[in-house]
Amino acid sequence: MEMIRKFTFMAAFAAGSVFVANAQDSAPLEISGSVDTYYKYDFQKTPNIATSFATDQNSVSLGMIDLALKKSTGKASFVGELSFGPRGQYQSLLPGDGAAANGGNSFHIQNLYVNYAFTDKFSMTAGFMGTFVGYEVISPTANFNYSTSYLFSSGPFQNAGIKGTYAFSDKVSLMVGLFNEWNAYTATRGVSSVGAQLMVAPVKDWTAYLNVITGGDGYGGYGTEFDLTTSYQVTESFKVGLNAADFSKSDAEDGGFTGAALYLQNFFTPNIGLGVRGEYFKAKSGATALSFAGVVPDESVFAVTLSANLKAGGLTFIPEVRLDNGSANMFFKSNGSATKSAAQFSLAAVYAF
Repeated sequence: MEMIRKFTFMAAFAAGSVFVANAQDSAPLEISGSVDTYYKYDFQKTPNIATSFATDQNSVSLGMIDLALKKSTGKASFVGELSFGPRGQYQSLLPGDGAAANGGNSFHIQNLYVNYAFTDKFSMTAGFMGTFVGYEVISPTANFNYSTSYLFSSGPFQNAGIKGTYAFSDKVSLMVGLFNEWNAYTATRGVSSVGAQLMVAPVKDWTAYLNVITGGDGYGGYGTEFDLTTSYQVTESFKVGLNAADFSKSDAEDGGFTGAALYLQNFFTPNIGLGVRGEYFKAKSGATALSFAGVVPDESVFAVTLSANLKAGGLTFIPEVRLDNGSANMFFKSNGSATKSAAQFSLAAVYAF
C-alpha cells in the first residue's frame, strides 16, 4: 500500500508539473484579420480582365471580412481562418462551389491546420493550408496590388494535406508534402499530389522559394507546376519581387500555362508607397486546351498594373490603374465586339487588424 501511495503521489506530482509547464508554455490566443471594399470602373464600360476578385463593373462592392485565430502551446500550434464575403466565398471557393449563384455559402475556410515542432529544425503540419505556390495570396493585406495576377488566378489557392519542413539553417529549408487535388477540403481522387518547396536566403533581405506540385490539379485532371517566387529588399524603402511559373497538363487534355510577373515597389514615406507589376502570361494549347483566367488558348497577354498604397493606421487606400493587352481578341467592348486590350481603374480600402 505504501508503494501504491508513493506511486500515486509521484504520478500526481508529475502530472501537475506537466500541467504547470504547459500552462507556462501556452501563448495567448492571437486574433487578426482584415476588411476590404472597392470600386472598379472598366474603360470599355463592361466587365473585363477575368483574374480573381475586384470584378464588379462601376460598383462599390464588397471584398471580404477575414478572421484568423492562432495559438501555440509548447511545441504544438494551430491556425484557423474564416472569410465572409464574395472575395472569400464564391470567388475563391472549392471546385463545384465557386458559382456566384451559390450565394447561400455563409463562409469559407481559408486555413485550418495544426502544427507540431518536433525540434528547432523539424516540424510537421496537417490540414487545409494556403498554398505554398506563388507570390500573391487571397488576403488583400499581403498584396501590394489589389487586383491579382494571371499566375495567381490560374494556380492553386489552397492545399489540403500533410507536410514536413526541415530547416538546415536560417538560410536553407526544405518542405515535402502529400496533398489532395488543388483547393479541395476532401479528395475526390484520393491523396493525389506531391509538393515540395526549397527555401534559400543567399544574402540578407533576399529570399527565394523553388516550388513544385504534381498530381491532381484544380482543373479536373493531373498536371505539374514549377514555380519560382523571390523578393529582395534592395533598400529600406525599395523592394523587387519576381514570380515565374510553368504548368503542364499530364492527361489527355494537355494544355497549361506559363508566365512571369515582376514587382517593383517603393515607399517614399512609411505611409506612401508606389508599385508596378508587369506580367507576361500565356495559355498553352492542347487537344482540348483549357482557358486560364480568360486567356485564349495558345495566346498570351501582357499586363501592367500601377498601384499606390496610402496608409493611415490600420487602413490602406489602394488607387490602381491596370492595362492588359492580348495577342488576340480576348476582351470586350460595351457593344459586345471583341478587342485585344482592356483598361480599368479601381480604388480599394483595406483595413488590417
